Formats: sequence, structure tokens, C-alpha cells
Amino acid sequence: MKLKQLLKLILINITQNKVRTFLTTLGVIVGTATIFLVIAIGKGGEAQVNEQYSKLNVGTIMVMPAMRGKVADPLTKKDAQLFLESENIAQAFPVLSGSGDINYNNFSTNASYTAIQPEFQGNNNLIVQQGRALDEEDENQENKCAVIGAGLADTLTDGNPSEILGQSLRINQRKFEVVGIYNRIGDSGSGMSYDDTAFVPYSVGEKYLLGTRANPTITVLATDLDTVQLAIEDITATLNENHRAGGADQFRIMDAGSRLASAQESAKTMSLLLLAVAVVVLIVSGIGIMNVMFVTVKERTKEIGTLKAIGAKKQEVLNQFLIEAVMISLAGGVIGVMAGFLTLPVLAHFELAALSSLSGVLLGLTFSVVTGVFFGFYPAWKAADLSPLEALRYE
Repeated sequence: MKLKQLLKLILINITQNKVRTFLTTLGVIVGTATIFLVIAIGKGGEAQVNEQYSKLNVGTIMVMPAMRGKVADPLTKKDAQLFLESENIAQAFPVLSGSGDINYNNFSTNASYTAIQPEFQGNNNLIVQQGRALDEEDENQENKCAVIGAGLADTLTDGNPSEILGQSLRINQRKFEVVGIYNRIGDSGSGMSYDDTAFVPYSVGEKYLLGTRANPTITVLATDLDTVQLAIEDITATLNENHRAGGADQFRIMDAGSRLASAQESAKTMSLLLLAVAVVVLIVSGIGIMNVMFVTVKERTKEIGTLKAIGAKKQEVLNQFLIEAVMISLAGGVIGVMAGFLTLPVLAHFELAALSSLSGVLLGLTFSVVTGVFFGFYPAWKAADLSPLEALRYE
């Protein structure tokens, strides 16, 4: 039997049983669309993680209290200076954080404030869009000034941030002049939103806002990625030497590279779990294909006997039913991928990150075809194995 004749027979059978074919294909459509979307969501999640941590140098090391609240022997600016004595450390600067009432023009909101040294800005992508950044003069002269995040500027001015530049706001009843507004940065990768934070000189924050409650963290930059572990060892040794009350054990030392790897691993694990669900959906749809193909074999038993009686070979009958199963699966796969693409804007509307990819398309189509071959083979083999005489006598 020629391929053209074989395909013609397959198409006639498919078109004569449109409803059954559609219901068979539906499971494949859902399974393929699920695989496509799972991979898209996984890619979107990984992209979000990479974007989040791109704002934080992978050579960055955070030194902070091991637990919230008071520490027996807290970190100080002196610790940052001692860290710099290590040849594996390029920069080290303390950071103080708190939260409270921030008031402007009789409007008050509860927000974060952070006391920083000038170099903190460049190492955390804090770029001024209006006004100026904090500088050494502000630090040395204890100028009561602040640079605020774009989100906080919008909140305080009801969407007209430029009006606050050069004006005064109050942080916990202390007056500060707004000298600049940072560009919107999004998640900082450090567990806080810089966009909704007011930044003041470190000396000012320590003296006027946090006082004796000051319990800083220290941001350290290793000289390069290869020296991160050596820098951590040097930090640990310095803390043990200078904090006799509890040594390094009372502090957490975390490097951004490990946090990035951990976040990426979590995103991949979630993607694999969702992919496993999609595979289960395809397996269920494959069982449906197998059941329908068995019914088809029963319904077409006489047709199979006739084909064999006029000289059709076992391999040709096998090919006919197997190709039919694959065509149904492939059609379902193509429709499933298209449905996946059409669903992406819906996910975007609900702010769920999803990125289409060639790997998602190929994997979805591959799974759909494999499903057709795997679950269509046994019914096809049973059809090909029928005796012509028994098939012609079948009622």
C-alpha cells in the first residue's frame, strides 16, 4: 500500500469521527499547553531571580546579627574598617535600617529609612534621577538631608515627585531636606524595597534616628568572585578576635552568590514539579488515546480483514493505526502550543511572569508525539496481528 493511500484512509477515518477525534485530542491539547506554560512560568521565574540579583554584585557579602533584637556585642563602623585590612576585601561599609512615620506636607506614611555611607549607592545601583546623591560632605558634616526612593516620592506627593525636591520631610519627627530622588529599582535582592525607602547619611541616622538602638549590618565586597570564601574566612576571624562576647557565632555571614544559586535552584525545582504535573496530564490523555484506538480497532475489524485479504501487509496495517495515533497527538500538540501562547497575555495581566521559549514549544510537541507513539503502538500492533479470516467473520 502506497503512503498516499495510507494517509487517505487515515484522514477518512479521522474526518468520519470528528467528535471522537476531538475528545481524544483534548487531553493532548491540555497536556501540551500545560507543559508549554510550565516551562514559560519557570523561565519567567528564573528571569525574575536573575533580574533581582543582578542588582546585587555576586561578590557581595552581608554580615548581620544572627537574630533580631539586641546583640551582646553589635557590629560597628570600626568592624567595617577592620574588614578592609584583608587583602581579599575591596570595600566594606555599615548600613543602619529602621522604620517609622515619614511625614510630608501633613501627609504621613509608615516606611523604611536607611542610614548609609556614600559608597553604598554606587554598589547597589542607586542612581539619582532628580537632584543629587548623598556625598562625603553630608557624612562628615552630619547634614540632615535625605535621598528618597521613587515609590516613596510618589506616595508622599500623590504622584507628583518633583515637588518634594528641595523641600523638608520629617522622619520620626526629625526634619530632613530632600536633596534627591533615586531611579526606580524594584526588589533590591536584600529583602527590602529601596523604592519605598528614605536614605540619610550614616552619621546622621546613627545620631538622630537610631541612637543607642543602632545595630548595623555591614556590606562587604570581595576583590573578585574567586576570593569570596577567603573573604568570609577573614571576616569570621576578625569577628572572633574583636567580639569576645559571642564572636562570629552571633552574626550571619551570607554571600550573594550562594543566595542567587539557592534562589535559582528553588525556581528550577518548582518548574520540575509543575512539569511532572503536566506529564501526568499527558499520560492520562495517552491512556485515552489507547482506549479510543482499541475501540477503533474493534469498529474497523472487517476493514482490517479486507485490507489483509487484498494483500495489505502486517507492517502496513500497523503503520496505518500508529500514524493515525501520532497525527491525533501531533494535532493536539500544535493546538496546545497555540493555546499556551494565547494564555501568556492572561498570565501577564495577573502579573505572573512567563516567558515563551523554543524549548517549551519543542518539549510540548515532543511529549505529544511520544504520547501518541507509546499509547498508540499496542492497539496498532493488535490490529496488525488480526487474522484475515477471523477479521472478515467478526460481527
